Amino acid sequence: MKRLLLPLFAAFALTACGTQQDTALPADTEQAPALWAINGPDGAVEGWLFGTIHALPDDFAWRTPMLDSTLKSADMLVVEVAALDDGAALSQLFEDMAFDRPAGPIIDRIDPQYRDEFDALLVKAKVRRSYFDPMESWAAALALAQVAQSAKSANGVDRALLTSFKGREVVELEGAKAQLAIFDSLPEKEQRDLLNAVLDETASYEDEIGELARTWQTGDTAKLGELTKRGILADKELKQVLLVQRNQAWAAQIENLLSASQRPFVAVGAGHLLGPEGLPKLLEQRGYTVERVE
Repeated sequence: MKRLLLPLFAAFALTACGTQQDTALPADTEQAPALWAINGPDGAVEGWLFGTIHALPDDFAWRTPMLDSTLKSADMLVVEVAALDDGAALSQLFEDMAFDRPAGPIIDRIDPQYRDEFDALLVKAKVRRSYFDPMESWAAALALAQVAQSAKSANGVDRALLTSFKGREVVELEGAKAQLAIFDSLPEKEQRDLLNAVLDETASYEDEIGELARTWQTGDTAKLGELTKRGILADKELKQVLLVQRNQAWAAQIENLLSASQRPFVAVGAGHLLGPEGLPKLLEQRGYTVERVE
C-alpha cells in the first residue's frame, strides 16, 4: 500500500521525470477520486483535502470537471514533497542517507521465506546481490519496491497537480529530506520489517496496483481502507511512525494554513485520509466540518 502513502517510494530512485499524460474521466461520471471540503464554523469552505496515488499506469483517467474547478478556486497547493521533478537532487539525497551506516550482507537481513522473491528482483534489476549490501535496510526496501512496481511515478497524481499549480504557491508538509529521515531513523528491527514486507508484497504487485488504482479512481474509501490494512501498515509500529504520527503533525500544519485567508488544496497520499486516524477526522477534532464533495 506504499503508493497511497509515500511519494518518495516512487520518486527517490534515480528516475528522471516523464511528462504526465493523465486523462479526464467523462463529465457525467458518477464515481471519481475522493475529494473533501473543509468548512469553518460559519459553514464557509476554507480548503480541500484530496487523496492522491503516487504511481499509475499510462493513460489512466482520473481528472474530473469538479476537480479542475476546485483547483482553480484554491489559492495554494499543499503537498508532502514539492521537488518531485528534481531527480538528481532526490537521488543524491537518497545516496547520502542510505549508505552512511555499514549494514552488512543484505541476505542476512531478509527472512529466509522471502529469499526467492529477493532473487527474482535481483534478476529484474539486473544487479548483483552485493549491490544492496552497503544499503541500510530501509533504503534497500525502497529500492526493491521501485524495482517491483510497473506503474510509473511520472504518472503520479502529485506530479500532475504540481504541474497544474506551476507559477502559483506550493507549500510542503514534509519535504524530501524529512520524509527520508523518517525511514532513516527507524530502529533496525522496523527497517527489516519494512524490507520483508516489501518482499512479501512482490508476488501480488501487478494485481494489487490495478486493484488499488481502480479503487482509488472510483473514490471507494471503504475499500481503500481495507486495502491499506495490508502490507507495511499491518505492522503496528510501522503504522504508528509512517501514518499516525505524520497525520498528527500534518493536521497541526493544515490548521495553521486554514487560519489564514488563503484556501489551501491539500493533496496527500490517499491512505492518510482514511479511518479514525485520517486527516478528515483529525481536522474535525479541531473544530472543522469535513464533507465529501460529490
